[in-house]
Amino acid sequence: MKYDDIKNALSLIENPVEKLEFVIDLGKSLDVVPDDAKCNEIFGCASFVQICEKDGTFYGRADSMMVRGIVAIILSMVNGKSVQEIKEMDLSVQFASLDLNFGAGRLNGIQSMISFFKNL
Repeated sequence: MKYDDIKNALSLIENPVEKLEFVIDLGKSLDVVPDDAKCNEIFGCASFVQICEKDGTFYGRADSMMVRGIVAIILSMVNGKSVQEIKEMDLSVQFASLDLNFGAGRLNGIQSMISFFKNL
């Protein structure tokens, strides 16, 4: 799902619990990481998270369904863009505009994923 579609869908959901359920559902749609993708573990997340890349496309995996959904959102922001375009984006502001209520632990993990992309 594209980022704009995700943002539009979330804007139609008023209940915070239903928003989080939507994020979990997004995690179910993550593409399988190709065997020959280059993967990097993201440190600072409460869960195990890897961001992988193959042929300019990013993939992700996580051991938590909620975190898989967060990864899906972040990947929707960056896939299809050049490294330079990704570095120029304000991923933190884009993510915050989704108005999702996460605790401090999840927010640290989100920031770690965003930092990964800022440092490509």
